[in-house]
Amino acid sequence: MRTPRRTPDPADGTAPATPGAPARGRRAHAGAPADERPDAEAPSHPGPPAASARGRSWWPRPRTVRAKIVCLLMVPVVSLLALWGYATVTTAQDVAQLRQLQHADARVRGPLGTAVAALQAERAAAVRYATEPASDRGSELKRQAQSADRAVDKLRRGQGRTVADGAGLPTVVASRLAAFVLAAEGLDAVRADVLDGRTGWDAAYGQYTKAIAAAFGVGGALTGIQEAELGSDARVLLEFSRASEMLAREDVLLSSARIEGSLDGERLRQFTGAVDTRRTLTDAAVPDLRGPERAAWQDLVQGSAYADVRAVEDKVLVAPPGKSAAAAAPAAAWDSAHAAVRDDLRAIDAGAARSAADRADPFTRGLLTPAGAAVLLGLLAVAASLVISVRIGRGLVVELVSLRNGALEIARHKLPHAMRRLRSGEEIDIHAEAPPGPPAEDETGQVSEALGTVHRAALHAAIERAELASGISGVFVNLARRSQVLVHRQLSLLDSMERRSDDPNELSDLFRLDHLTTRMRRHAESLIILSGAAPGRAWRMPVSLTNVVRAAVSEVEDYARVEVRQLPAAAVVGTAVADLIHLLAELVENAAQFSPPHTKVRVSGEPVGNGYALEIEDRG
Repeated sequence: MRTPRRTPDPADGTAPATPGAPARGRRAHAGAPADERPDAEAPSHPGPPAASARGRSWWPRPRTVRAKIVCLLMVPVVSLLALWGYATVTTAQDVAQLRQLQHADARVRGPLGTAVAALQAERAAAVRYATEPASDRGSELKRQAQSADRAVDKLRRGQGRTVADGAGLPTVVASRLAAFVLAAEGLDAVRADVLDGRTGWDAAYGQYTKAIAAAFGVGGALTGIQEAELGSDARVLLEFSRASEMLAREDVLLSSARIEGSLDGERLRQFTGAVDTRRTLTDAAVPDLRGPERAAWQDLVQGSAYADVRAVEDKVLVAPPGKSAAAAAPAAAWDSAHAAVRDDLRAIDAGAARSAADRADPFTRGLLTPAGAAVLLGLLAVAASLVISVRIGRGLVVELVSLRNGALEIARHKLPHAMRRLRSGEEIDIHAEAPPGPPAEDETGQVSEALGTVHRAALHAAIERAELASGISGVFVNLARRSQVLVHRQLSLLDSMERRSDDPNELSDLFRLDHLTTRMRRHAESLIILSGAAPGRAWRMPVSLTNVVRAAVSEVEDYARVEVRQLPAAAVVGTAVADLIHLLAELVENAAQFSPPHTKVRVSGEPVGNGYALEIEDRG
């Protein structure tokens, strides 16, 4: 007893198309497709892979499930590792930069401040001697010059080199420091001219001031290499240093004016500019001072020395130029107040420098910060991610490999085998071919269950398709056979009527009707061929190719437009005549339909090396 090919299953939704109808399938009339063969799973000559046909891509494509899972899991791990590496490198760069700043403070900024203080003292001595030479002033100038040379020597390193060379500092720092050292070396000639009386106070003042300004240029370059917060501290230091320089200029100008007994002209203009610049610099720097330095500044401002300095400055600025201006700044009122304010400004400057150096410590600012904590936590996160990724990846690989094997088993073996059985006319049982599995517990199980459902749905659709194709083919063949019989009878009747008719008009109508019937016969035979059956007309003996072409032309509506040229003698095997007539008729009809009505369609042919070539020419 044969088992039914399929049974309704309410669980998986498969049910027969018609209630109560037996679930049976038939062999498809047209037969199996040409590309399906029993050994389709293992072709004897496999072609090149699709990737080779398209050209190899530069992007690596993992081919196995394991490789894909590894790549998928390695993306976040590598990303996290890259972020951790970036944080580590950034923190290391910050630490290196802070160490570089420490070296810059120790090797450049500190000695540079000492050199500037020494040059300021030498400038005061040189201007006083140039204003009114005296032996004690000359000795003071020589002593200050030796002190300044020793301070500048600490910035040198060999012939033509400075401490900034080879210290990893930017080129602008090294070039500006070299320019300052060169300007300080050029002061030897100025000292000699001052001692010999060949230069005045204004020239000496200008040369020393220019050299000191070059030193402040080095400080500006050092400020530019620091980050935002430390750069603000460096800016405050630079502004207070410049303010101290302006105060030193005031002292030099007032002392020389007292010696000469008059404060006017260029000396008064220089003094006025120094006062305005110092006040502007302090006003800009004070808001950025931190706690201890701000408190020290408040103590300085509230002290009597700073008030005396401002009072003397105001008196000089409002006094008439000349002796009155010089008398407005007596040494008794200015010198002690100036020395106290100068020392306090330098103390504030030194305190701010120490505070900035403490904040720039590589250990506290580079490691004991959120960036350092991010490096340590990032390392722990990378290790945890690797462990978790390996465990999860191993489980996913096992599940996906099992799922892949099941899908390949269905696609390569079970489903093709069921299709071959259907084509051979056998009956199949869907439950036996694709039994339902256990309930799914996770997404992978749901995918496996979905594959089983798809397998059963494919079998169900294949059975219905085979049944439908077989039934439709039978109906078409039956109808086409009936039409073919009627057309043959009609052609026979028309033939007898044409033989009996003597009226030309009636005979012409009969010929047109005969032609229409011939076209109907062609369409009926085409329907039979499309249904997978033999057309019915057949020849046992070879037929002349000319007759085959004329028979094809007679089945075309615009046969009058078709011109068949003389064809060389050739014969067609009888079994191929019907198919060739249909093919030529379709081609000729296509040429006639898609060309202008007033043009001709020409059919010609000639033997060629491998057979016979027919040409259908139109003007479409």
